[in-house]
Amino acid sequence: MLQRFGKFELLASYIRMRQNEVALYNTEHNIDTSEVINGRRLTNLGTFRAYLKAFLAHHRMIHPDLTLMVRHLAPTESGLPLEIYAFSEDKVWVNYEEIQADIFDHILAVIPEFGLRVFQNPSGSDFSRVIDAAAVRRSKRAGNH
Repeated sequence: MLQRFGKFELLASYIRMRQNEVALYNTEHNIDTSEVINGRRLTNLGTFRAYLKAFLAHHRMIHPDLTLMVRHLAPTESGLPLEIYAFSEDKVWVNYEEIQADIFDHILAVIPEFGLRVFQNPSGSDFSRVIDAAAVRRSKRAGNH
């Protein structure tokens, strides 16, 4: 995962820096990293957050001198929300909405690259597909006996 993330232009230096920092910490504290639970590690979620911050910092329509933040909010039954806090260079409302839409289009497109998913409440059609798939499986099993 980290080798792949290191190929992402906006993440290459972040990955190198964080890998060195984590390795140094684990070495200094004599941590046995043969077990995944021991020591510090980079995560896909933390790396995604760093990617979003770098993406926004390089976005031509985000104001470079004002606050820019990507952070977790409190987990809910729907997942772990991320808050994006940034300021547009353009103050015209319609343009701002277009900039925001473009940013979220990009975010939604790249989320799977980080092994993450967007939570959506299931709709009636989602339940219909599950019920239909279960019926097909039952039918196949009944025909196989």
